[in-house]
Amino acid sequence: MADVSILPVLLAGGSGTRLWPLSRTLMPKQYIRLTGSQTMLQQTLQRTTGLNARAPVVVCNEEHRFIVAEQARQGNIDLDRIMLEPFGRNTAPAIALVAMQQRARGEDPLLLVLPSDHLIADEERFVTLIRQGAEVAAEGQLVTFGIVPTSPETGFGYIDAGESLGADKYAFHVSRFVEKPDQTTAEKFLAAGNFYWNSGMFIFRASVYLEELQNARPDIYEACENAAQAIEADAYFDRVPADVFQACPDESIDYAVMEKTDKAVVVPFDAGWNDLGSWSALWEVEDKDSDENVCIGDVITSSSSNSYIRGESRMVAAIGIDNMVVVETKDAVLVAHKDCVQDVKKIVQEIKASNRSEHHTHAKVYRPWGDYESIDEGHRFQVKRITVKPGEKLSLQMHYHRAEHWIVVKGTAIVERNGEEELLTENQSTYIPIGVTHRLTNPGKMPLELVEVQSGAYVGEDDIVRFEDTYGRA
Repeated sequence: MADVSILPVLLAGGSGTRLWPLSRTLMPKQYIRLTGSQTMLQQTLQRTTGLNARAPVVVCNEEHRFIVAEQARQGNIDLDRIMLEPFGRNTAPAIALVAMQQRARGEDPLLLVLPSDHLIADEERFVTLIRQGAEVAAEGQLVTFGIVPTSPETGFGYIDAGESLGADKYAFHVSRFVEKPDQTTAEKFLAAGNFYWNSGMFIFRASVYLEELQNARPDIYEACENAAQAIEADAYFDRVPADVFQACPDESIDYAVMEKTDKAVVVPFDAGWNDLGSWSALWEVEDKDSDENVCIGDVITSSSSNSYIRGESRMVAAIGIDNMVVVETKDAVLVAHKDCVQDVKKIVQEIKASNRSEHHTHAKVYRPWGDYESIDEGHRFQVKRITVKPGEKLSLQMHYHRAEHWIVVKGTAIVERNGEEELLTENQSTYIPIGVTHRLTNPGKMPLELVEVQSGAYVGEDDIVRFEDTYGRA
């Protein structure tokens, strides 16, 4: 094991439906602080540092690239690369692209594949189990980590463990993978003692995975090979071209490889794992008050019990509720019985079908330079609060249908209009007419905060022409 390096590969895709309204398409749960002071991505990145592994690779959607980069920076975690998918094609292609990239470099590390949105309570035990799996993977096996079940869950797939690899291996050959069972079958699995929940965590050599993928799904292998050869790299990101990647089948590693290979091995995993797949799961893992309520934010309760109540932007008062979930954000409120939280995705589908935006983005939208938040909007106008990070700048841009008024609330701004610059300080303002090329920069050491008033025939976000952009969006 001493000569085999471990490369953590964090899968950070996902659209964010089960934890709506906190999770959205542009801010799915892996980028949110659900438990503790760090986001789920930051917790997962931090967890890998105990392995003395290489700098991780994160695979994410193109839309989330700056969130990943910023959260890694905030967590003081150096990344190997951030690989950007133009759209999701599931786990088998995502892992293959990283493996092919490593082989192209002449390297063959153990790829430790981790979902970026899972909670693991016992991180010391996590390190021990990953190292046990790494020993087996170094010998040429495809290792998956099976969660030791604590109840007859019907929401997880199961792994049927067969013969042991040996008393010193802590691993078993995989007999079969089982789809989500009904309640009676789940109870039988729990009683049998040799069935484990499918965690989606793996470790294997890059070369072994590619060989098994090529044998089982040559179509996926070929499509990924073409995409890997066409990857466009810059200082921060590896971009997978959409026109090449669209030919790749959408398939999970379970279906594409693990169910077909004879090298599948399972290591039992008992480190306090939870996939936080619903609001009821969050209620289970959080600290509770004397009435078994989880209260996060400005919450007042009376005669209420067994509930998850979360306020993000204002006070939430709950009276006489039991076994409920109440989640408040600035633009949406969810009220659900805990037994029905799996149906949140149906609400998200209805919102999407109604051409609304609450499934896609929050009132506050994050950008690589900072963020903006819509304060008010009406016919022919919109008001935003904008924050620009120190040293950052917006793109050089122009609008066809709206004019903008900027008022500096805090900090210092450099405003460029048609090539001329103006320095603004607190309580000063400026005006950007329709059709004028402009840019906003924060030259200072503190965040720049301003209020923007847009007025015109159309104030949608797509009324923007970028001429130049520090972040590659032009």
